[in-house]
Amino acid sequence: MESDINKSMKITITKQSGIYTLTSEQLLPISLKKAWEFFTIPTNLDKITPEEMNFHITNHPGSETYQGQIITYKIGIFPLVKSNWITEITHLVKEKFFVDEQRFGPYAMWHHEHHFQEIEEGKVLMTDIVNFKMPFGIFGELIAGRIVRNKVKFIFESRYRILEKLIIS
Repeated sequence: MESDINKSMKITITKQSGIYTLTSEQLLPISLKKAWEFFTIPTNLDKITPEEMNFHITNHPGSETYQGQIITYKIGIFPLVKSNWITEITHLVKEKFFVDEQRFGPYAMWHHEHHFQEIEEGKVLMTDIVNFKMPFGIFGELIAGRIVRNKVKFIFESRYRILEKLIIS
């Protein structure tokens, strides 16, 4: 299954100065308008997050994303361990990109850019750039760095499969 994903999706993770950067690209066979509408409905995040993450939005963020918006979640970070997570939409340019940043949660830092580019009519390149840092400095890195890095990668690989069923089919 990993090889099928790599044919249609590019995903890389690098690390510099203690900060991981995940970059994921996926080509979606839908219009820019439809892609933007889908990804800026906050409750659709529940639909594209793998069930294993035990992820749930806990506030009522409304029906569309806007700059300054606060969204609260509960997320399973380890078996039987849940964390509160609060993000803010800090930047938004309609049908181009938006950014969510952690205000409180499981990471020392989380900065997620969502970019949308119409490649041709009916095809959109969606690029996610996620910068994140483990909590607790070197101790957090030693204890859970590899596990968390792999879990973040798993989330984006899973989103590819979920989006294939939701949007591509």
